[in-house]
Amino acid sequence: MISNQDQPFLSGFAALVGAPNVGKSTLTNRLLGEKVSIVSRKPQTTRNRILGIVHRPNSQIVLVDTPGVHQAKGLLNRFMVDTALSALADVDLVLFLVDASKPDPDSEAAVTSALAKRSFPVFLVLNKIDLVEKEALLPLMEKWASVRNFDEVIPISAKTGAQVDILLNLIEKRLPEGPPYFPPDQLTDAPERFLAAELIREQVFAQTGQEIPYITAVTVEEYKEQESPPLIRISAVIHVERESQKGILIGKKGAGLKRIGTAARLELEKALDIKVFLSLFVRVEKNWSKDPKAMRRLGYDTAR
Repeated sequence: MISNQDQPFLSGFAALVGAPNVGKSTLTNRLLGEKVSIVSRKPQTTRNRILGIVHRPNSQIVLVDTPGVHQAKGLLNRFMVDTALSALADVDLVLFLVDASKPDPDSEAAVTSALAKRSFPVFLVLNKIDLVEKEALLPLMEKWASVRNFDEVIPISAKTGAQVDILLNLIEKRLPEGPPYFPPDQLTDAPERFLAAELIREQVFAQTGQEIPYITAVTVEEYKEQESPPLIRISAVIHVERESQKGILIGKKGAGLKRIGTAARLELEKALDIKVFLSLFVRVEKNWSKDPKAMRRLGYDTAR
């Protein structure tokens, strides 16, 4: 990537915030051109803060993908909302994503309230414009203009890529001058073990029904690389809260777990660009989402 020496180098952090299922992770992956955040049609997929690093000739944009802000009930949900709002503490810009096709007044009000206490630039990003009529966009933009004086208002579709390049250029122009934070070949700060756990959890979402995904966690117990033949061996555990949930995940004669494992392995091989041998197990950890110690052990530190 060749830079223009006549232009100053720009670098900074841009947080993506919004209600659950507005497309923050889809937009993060679209802006990067690579997959670093898992996606699902089911809300509350993202649980942790995930960085995606966009490298451009004269800038480095560090995207901070966050969990959806919602009316939190329960320890795990409070953890997710706290994670999202804490990401606002030290960023240069915020992208406030709103689903143009499906408003979420309570969650949107919570984000608006949190942003009112901050002084950084805020872009209103109206996502999913592929799902609405063009005539509906102007009234929606006028409605939001009465809520806050946004620095930019950009209608996009993260799914199709419509106007995402325009958004990327606008983000770049708002960054301060400064050196890059990360090497030019790095796309995220997340370790590979974390990405492996997330990609497995994504397939739990994709391959099971409505109830199961919200009370599952995934931990990677073994992650070993071998040179000959080139291969990564991964052993992971899917944690659930009840025996009945374990039975649903495993399925008849293990068919459910096999389906999850096969899909997850293919995603892992695509992400890691190497052959993967994946072993999956299901373990019951009763009421883990209500136990702070269990949550910390499974990667959700409520005490931070």
